[in-house]
Order: sequence, then C-alpha cells, then structure tokens
Amino acid sequence: MPRSFYIPAVSLRLGFGLLIMGCLSRELGAQQAFTWDQVRDKFESSNPVLRAGEINIEESKAQEITAFLRPNPEGSIFLDQVGNTASGSIFSGSNLITSFSYLHERQHKRELRRDSAQAGTEIAESSQDDQKRTLLFNLRNAFVQTLQAKAILALARDNLAYYDQLLSVNRTRFQAGDISKIDLNRLELQRVQYGSDLETSTVALRTAKIQLLTLLNDRTPVEQFDVTGPFDFMEQIQPLEEFRRIAQDTRPDLKAAVQAIDKARIDHRLAMANGSTDPTFGIDAAFPSISQASQSFQPALNQYVGLSISVPLRMFDRNQGEKLRTQLDIGRNEQLRNATEAQVFSDVDSAYATVLSNVKLLRPYKEQYLAQSLQVRDTISFSYQQGAASLLDFLNAQNDYRTTQRAYLTLIGSYLTAAAQLNLAVGREVIP
Repeated sequence: MPRSFYIPAVSLRLGFGLLIMGCLSRELGAQQAFTWDQVRDKFESSNPVLRAGEINIEESKAQEITAFLRPNPEGSIFLDQVGNTASGSIFSGSNLITSFSYLHERQHKRELRRDSAQAGTEIAESSQDDQKRTLLFNLRNAFVQTLQAKAILALARDNLAYYDQLLSVNRTRFQAGDISKIDLNRLELQRVQYGSDLETSTVALRTAKIQLLTLLNDRTPVEQFDVTGPFDFMEQIQPLEEFRRIAQDTRPDLKAAVQAIDKARIDHRLAMANGSTDPTFGIDAAFPSISQASQSFQPALNQYVGLSISVPLRMFDRNQGEKLRTQLDIGRNEQLRNATEAQVFSDVDSAYATVLSNVKLLRPYKEQYLAQSLQVRDTISFSYQQGAASLLDFLNAQNDYRTTQRAYLTLIGSYLTAAAQLNLAVGREVIP
C-alpha cells in the first residue's frame, strides 16, 4: 500500500510566498540597459531645465497676443451744470453728456509690434535649441564615461581572474620546490595592484552612473540602472569643410544671432512708426431734454451729437532716442553675428583636430600594440612557469599588458568625448 505524506497548509503558503519573493527580488535587482537613443529620449522628456525652456517659449508666444492687441476705446459719462436754480431743484439745469474716443494707430504699429514679438519667439526657440545642444553634450559625456568605466571594470576583472590563475599555478610550483618563498611573496604582493584596480573601477562606474541619473532626473537605484552601446572608434572621418558647412546650417546660436539682426531691423521700423502722430477720434452726445436746460436753447434743444478729433503736436518728442538706439542695435547685432560665426568655425576646427589626433593614437594600438602586449604576456608567463624567464620579466610583462589595455580603453573614451565635442560644435550628431 503506498505511503501518504501530509504537508501542512502553512508550509505550502510559506514556500509559495518565499518563491514569489525570490522572483520579485530577482526582477527588481535586474539591470535595465539603455542605449544612447533611449537615454537621449528619456533626457528630452524628463529634464527640468528643458521643460523650463519650453515654458519660456510658450510665454513668448503669449506676448505675441499682447503685442497685436488693438487699443481699447474710452467711454465716459458725466452730468454737467448741477447747481442752484430758480426752480429750486439742483438738477433742473443739468445736462447728461456721454462720450467715446478711440486712438487710431498709423503706419502699421500694431503689425510691427506683432512681428517684433514673433521674432522674439524665434530667438527663444533657437536659444532653447542651443541650451539643449549643450545639455546633450553633458549627457553624452556622462554616457561615454559610464561606458568607459564599464570597459575598464571588465578589464580589471579579467586581469584579476587571470592573475589569480597564475598565482594558483605558482603556489603549486612553490610546493613542488620550483620557485622560492620570496618569489611567491612578490607574486602575491603584486595582486594588491589588481585588487586596487578592481575597487577603483567599481567606484568609477558607480559615480558615472550617478552623474548620468542626475542629468536624467531619475531616482532609479544605481544597481538597477545600466547603459549599453558600442565602445569603439571610427577610422574614417569626413573632411573638415563638410563639418563647417553643416555647422553654418545647424548651429542654433548662429541662427539666433541672425534672427537677432532681423528683430533689430523690425524694432527700428517700429521706432520710426512710433515717431508718427496718431489721431484720437471722439464722439459725444448730450441729453438736456431731461431737464429745464433744453429751454435755454432757441429753439429748444432736446439732444445733440458732437464729433471730435485730437492730434498730438509732436514738436519736441518725435521718438528720436529710440530711432537712434534701434539703428545702432542693428550694427551691434551684426557684429555679434560675425563673432558667433568665427566662434563656430573655431569650435569645429578644434574639435576636429582633437578627433583626428585620437584616431592617429588609436590606430597603432588596434593594429599592433594590443596583440603585442597579449603575446608578450602569454609568452613570458609560459617561459616563467618553465623556468626560462626571470620573475622581473614576468612582472614587467604583466604590467605592460595591463597598462597597454587600460591606455587603449582610455583613448577610446577620449575619442568618444572628442566626437561628442565635434557634435556639439557642429550642432547635431555627425559622429554616432
């Protein structure tokens, strides 16, 4: 007869709960790796500085509405000739008078104010794009630093694992009497450097992730955040003139400088228009028939309507100061445009030279140095284990490999940073 087993319900619930908690903990602890495109999209949708800039653009658009408003008409009503009369009533001789007036703006002042406000909005949009360009450069730098820290950390782990294997082999050799105690001690002391590299790289990666999360305005724990992407360099770079041409068409600060000239010209035309005379048209009506005042007119007057026009005599103030200031402002903005254009070319040339320099330094590493350092390390390690190489040669070969590999990763990080600097100088991504 088969034997039956009894499992308490409490144990089932406890086991099931522990299973669920384990699954959840593994899910929460898993890192989500973001590509550069995902990081950029997340930044553009969540960065508070960019959000504030967008609000500023909306404020500028609201000013366009204000600038294009017509002047409000003016209305008044008053009771005249209230006083002591023969009839004994203080209102018997009064007149009720109403009037309306409207200022007519000439020489398209309202349209020019609107055009000036619209030009201000265009400048605000270009300034927002320029701020976004700078912030994306900072974001790209943080992204590159994170990739570089990941690569150096992986190298440190590989180096430590490889060296631990060598230590294990040499401890066996020491037990067999192939090497001395002092040589084994020197080998074990050398491990401190590899352990230090691992700890330093771990802290550097964590710091880079924190900086990137700060720019993203993200409160995700560092352990649950990761990025991924190519950590390499491009050997073929477009000619300098191509980058210069793109920068002239793309740089938002250069575009804003050109837009400032257009706005200054509009403001000058507005200043000229503001120096003209605007008439005020008025209409008034009186109703003396409500009182005995109508009898004072011969024949008796029941009501009347009057028209008026008033024109300011601009004998002294013809807006001379604003006319001169806005004329000078056109020249000032033209000079600023020239200075900005020169700065654009300088930025592109400097970033381009830095990229080319890093490419020249990286090529021999990729074509020769990396393979040579690996070959030397493995050959000297084998020779030392066979007793054909000295301990000093062994330690130097290990250190040369470590230094060469780390220098290569650092140079790639410098290249990617220089590429980001070139993207910043051009105004858009020309090197991914």
